[in-house]
Amino acid sequence: MGKFNSKNLNHIGVLTSGGDAPGMNAAIRAVVRTGIFHGLKVTAILHGYEGLIRKELQPMNLSSVANTIQRGGTIIKTGRCKDFFHATGRSRAARHFVEAGFDALVAIGGDGTFTGAHLIWKEHQIPIVGVAGTIDNDVFGTDHTIGFDTAVNTALDAIDKIRDTAASHDRLFIVEVMGRNSGHIALEVGLACGAEQIFMPENKVSIKHACKVIERGVKRGKNSSILICAEGDKPGRAYDIAKQIKSVGGFDAKVCILGHIQRGGSPTAYDRNLASRMGSFAVELLTQGKCDVMAGEANLKPVAVGMKDTFSRTKPINRDWITLENILSI
Repeated sequence: MGKFNSKNLNHIGVLTSGGDAPGMNAAIRAVVRTGIFHGLKVTAILHGYEGLIRKELQPMNLSSVANTIQRGGTIIKTGRCKDFFHATGRSRAARHFVEAGFDALVAIGGDGTFTGAHLIWKEHQIPIVGVAGTIDNDVFGTDHTIGFDTAVNTALDAIDKIRDTAASHDRLFIVEVMGRNSGHIALEVGLACGAEQIFMPENKVSIKHACKVIERGVKRGKNSSILICAEGDKPGRAYDIAKQIKSVGGFDAKVCILGHIQRGGSPTAYDRNLASRMGSFAVELLTQGKCDVMAGEANLKPVAVGMKDTFSRTKPINRDWITLENILSI
């Protein structure tokens, strides 16, 4: 955890970086209104770190975030800034931070966002507090990230519809969900939809075993099945699994890749409230002179997590849920 002199804290910036996630607008709203409550000037940095390098700034007031809590995406835009991967890019950003009169920043995003935040603090002593916004739920130190609950419910709604078709045609479907190298979405969705098998990075399942599960269901009269596949580092891997299942077990499988619909849509009540709590807490941490931390939540209580830990440590999957899914899918 870093510390800075918050007595001179007058002007903060807020940005969203990386992939968009439902609930980011609720977090922006919380940052802006909590900042104003504390008498601070708040300015949005458009298009993430790229906007800091390009000086894309937008002054914010109470009306700027009116009627935004229910909107998906991010009203201040986002992006992935290649220049921020390099020290020269971070130096330009730090220079523009000073020129704009900022005293601190709130960065809403995932592990890439927090990596950049940690580096610019380490190299230029720019005070930043992070807020975890990513559907992947793969940020260490917080129980949930903003957007995860909405993404799970979006995927679940689609899978429930797919199951209707699977049952009507006696078909096997493999549904691929997002999550990059994390299986959090796949596990939660798989358990909620009653999937017969879940393929994810944290729990390697052999094709042979999956075929046995399908065959076991067929023998007891089950004519349709749903398998959930996390995209991993290779989106489209569900097609590879379908080919292998055909080769090993002789089962024909339809593939459905849900893709980016999981990142859009109006955030759930859970995500709106989580984003509101974490966004407000981020500003509170800055007023206390704390930085180089993420505003997270554990057991429904706010926690300040060292920024480096958020991206250098792996968030564990719930192994008990894997056991439960295996029991319930017999």
